Amino acid sequence: MVVIPAIEVQGGTWVRAGNGDQAKPRLMPESPIEVAWRLAQAGVQHVHLIDLDAERGSGDNRKVLADIVRRTALKVLVAGGVRSTQALSAFAKAGAYGVVIDSTASRDAQLLELCSLHRPGQVLATLDVRGSRRDIATKPVAEPVMVGDLLKRWDGLPLGGVILSCVDREETLAGPDLEAIAMVRRMTGHPVHYWGGVSSREDIKRVAAAGAYAVILHRAIHDGALTLEQALSR
Repeated sequence: MVVIPAIEVQGGTWVRAGNGDQAKPRLMPESPIEVAWRLAQAGVQHVHLIDLDAERGSGDNRKVLADIVRRTALKVLVAGGVRSTQALSAFAKAGAYGVVIDSTASRDAQLLELCSLHRPGQVLATLDVRGSRRDIATKPVAEPVMVGDLLKRWDGLPLGGVILSCVDREETLAGPDLEAIAMVRRMTGHPVHYWGGVSSREDIKRVAAAGAYAVILHRAIHDGALTLEQALSR
């Protein structure tokens, strides 16, 4: 099981984004490079960098990405509103190990295909699910998208993986959605990265047993519900 802590960055600083589009991010005491260095010293090998400026189309934090890559041995998975192969290449040239295409992956099949063919094995697609409607990708789309149909389409692409994101569970640390992990794992040959509700070492073990390749940790790690030592212990 690969453990991947997440860091949100805005304006070159480490922040914690609030719930809702209009919520103001909370500034955190460490710089992104300081928190990345701390994670690396604890034994973390991967980090998920969320570029909020790039996500909102108001700039980017590629310098932060490049600094982390240059000053640590971390493999950086970056997310930030990738809407073109040019944006994908910019993150890759800054040193990203992998680049995430978020809810756009469900809405824009052509973009996902172009990006995955442009950087084979380096692009990950996000599948957002909420509540009990696990048969539908529930990020806003023009038409409801059946998860099985979506994953079948994605399996024909040279992706580096699929990120199964259970947003509502992450907001409440309600525990992982093991049924959703098992369902998605049955439907795709791509490695499944899981994000949502994990708050203990036992949760991580259950996520692994359900078939996930990696777990992305955010709130639990930064709020102290789960220590890095617990997350990385075997």
